[in-house]
Amino acid sequence: MCFEQKLLIFGVFFGQLTHNLLIFNTTAAPTYGLNFYRNSCPGAENIIRAAVIAKWNSDKTITAGLLRMFFHDCFVTGCDASILILSTPGNQAEIDAGPNLTIHGQDLINTIKTNLEAACPGVVSCADIIALATRDVVLLAGGPQILFPTGRRDGVVSLASAVDVPGPTDTVTQAIAAFNSIGLNVNDLTTLLGAHTVGVAHCLFFSDRLYNFQGTGVADPTMAPALVATLKSVCPQGASGLGNPVALDQGTEFIVDTSYFQQLQLNHGILQIDQELTHDPRTSGLVKSFAPQGRAGQFNPSPWGFSFARSMVKLGNVGVLTGTKGQIRKTCGAINT
Repeated sequence: MCFEQKLLIFGVFFGQLTHNLLIFNTTAAPTYGLNFYRNSCPGAENIIRAAVIAKWNSDKTITAGLLRMFFHDCFVTGCDASILILSTPGNQAEIDAGPNLTIHGQDLINTIKTNLEAACPGVVSCADIIALATRDVVLLAGGPQILFPTGRRDGVVSLASAVDVPGPTDTVTQAIAAFNSIGLNVNDLTTLLGAHTVGVAHCLFFSDRLYNFQGTGVADPTMAPALVATLKSVCPQGASGLGNPVALDQGTEFIVDTSYFQQLQLNHGILQIDQELTHDPRTSGLVKSFAPQGRAGQFNPSPWGFSFARSMVKLGNVGVLTGTKGQIRKTCGAINT
């Protein structure tokens, strides 16, 4: 069965499941929950799913793009789609902050928003589009089913100065503190960094590990020597700009699976924070438990797959605007006037 068929079957199952879960609430419409749009825009999730399938069929990098967008949006002022707001002459928005300059996938979100506005004007938020599109693309790429609640509303503030997300050279201690600051724990940190099973990093963000790790003048001793040699050929010393892209998962770079954790145990982590997970006693046990389980898809579940689905829901609940808070933007790139 192909991934598209799995996703469509999941859509039918999910709709029935969430109807059963919410049928108890007959006195008032919920402001946040599973299948929030079942009455106000019944076709919303099918519209999102169709666009995601079409995009994924032509561009497998969209999996990493949406995961990164979702993470960077939720980590700054919560999951309110503030990352999509464009800068104006009087305001530099989040999207133009340094960590967000390589964010991609906005074209897909904007296409989905246009389609939804045609079907159900002013109903589905950009924040929910990001969440549901991420849910669908993870499943397409072989990952677990994520049961995101919906009913998020869109934020009305976006400031580049507010962007403070964990970086590639963070220590585990620094990363734990950052995750704790938004209500997530060590298990969530290790689990969610497993999203690096897809995506790339540019040479700029790890070349110090190849040539001058922490000012030592030599390569990071925790990186496998053969990988150091390979990466030096891709990332020449002193190169300008971002440099070439390198797959974060040296095993299966377009599949959402546990190969990332297997690679870490081989000292094949590309980013410093990734490799440190293997050597820090607070996270090394989790890396080991997640590594040997194979694919995380629904037909071959793994401890990491279940943990990833749970942690993604937790992340998706950070700073959510519901009810009358925020707004439903007409276009994702601009606040309603």
